[in-house]
Amino acid sequence: MSKKKTKNKSSAAPALHLALPATSANLGPAFDAAALAMDLYITIDARPAASFSITASGRDEDICGALENHLILATYREILRAKGAQVIPLSLRIKNDIPIGKGCGSSAAARLAGIALANHFGRLRWTAAQIIGEASRREQHSDNASACWMGGLTVARMSSKGEVRVVRIRPKGRWPLLLAIPDEALSTEKARRVLPAQYSRADAVANIQNSMLLLAAFTQGRHDLLPAALEDHIHQPYRAPFCPLLPSLQELAGKPGILGAALSGAGPAVIVFLDPGSPAEKTRKSVAAHLARNELRAELLLTSIAPGNASR
Repeated sequence: MSKKKTKNKSSAAPALHLALPATSANLGPAFDAAALAMDLYITIDARPAASFSITASGRDEDICGALENHLILATYREILRAKGAQVIPLSLRIKNDIPIGKGCGSSAAARLAGIALANHFGRLRWTAAQIIGEASRREQHSDNASACWMGGLTVARMSSKGEVRVVRIRPKGRWPLLLAIPDEALSTEKARRVLPAQYSRADAVANIQNSMLLLAAFTQGRHDLLPAALEDHIHQPYRAPFCPLLPSLQELAGKPGILGAALSGAGPAVIVFLDPGSPAEKTRKSVAAHLARNELRAELLLTSIAPGNASR
C-alpha cells in the first residue's frame, strides 16, 4: 500500500493518494492464513469537497463509480460516525485494475481504502496494526487485509476476540504469476457455504504439513517444493465445482513453465505460479491453448508479487 499527501488550498486537510493491490488469499493449503499481494491496483485520489462525488475508470467502472452502496464510502462514513468525528464529503477519483467478485481481494481493498480515508480526514492517528485489525474484523479475512495493506506475502491470524497478528515475508527469488480470471463472479458467502463443518484428522494434518512446506518454499526460494506444497484438502476440493478453471489448471503442474496452481481467495479466479526460468509470455500462450482445448474461457494476466513496504 502506498500513500501520498498533497496540499489542498481549499481545506486544512490535505488531499490523499492511495494505491492498494489485489490479493490472492488461502494459497492452497493455507486456508484463512496466508495471502500475497499482486501487482494490480486500485488507486484513489481523494480531497474534501462540497458533496460526495466519484469519477471512476478502469475495470468495473460502473461499480466503482456508483455513489449508492459504495463500499469505500460506506466504510468511511461508518468509521467516522462510530468515532463521533465529522463526516467530510469527499471527491474521489478512482482507477481500478482489481477484478471485483472474482477472489482477488477487491472488498478488502475497498474496506482498507475507506478506513484509510477515515483515518486521514478524521485525523484518527491509527497505526498500521489498528487499520489492518479494523479491516480484518469487517472482512473476517485477516490474510487478505494484511497482504493488501503491507504488500508481499503475509501470514495472519485473527483470534476469537478479534485480535490480529500479522507477519510479512519477503519471498526469496523471483515468483512470476499468471492470474486466470473467468467471466463469472462468485460470492464469498456461496463459496463458504459449500465447506464442511468438520474435517478428518488426516486432512487437517496434511494441510498443516503442506502449509509449512509452502512457507519453506517461499522463504528458501525452493520452486521445486511448490507442486506438493499447494496440495489442499480443506477448501479447494469443495469449491472446484463452482470454479472449473481450477482442476483444469491444476493438471498443468509440472508442465514446462508451470510450478502449480491454486484458487485465488474463494475463487473463481485461479493463480498460477510460473517457473522463473521460462519465458512468461510463452507459458501464458500455452495455458490459453490448454483452456481453449477444454472449452474454458479466462482472461490471463501476467503479474508478480507486489513488494509493498511503502510509506504511510
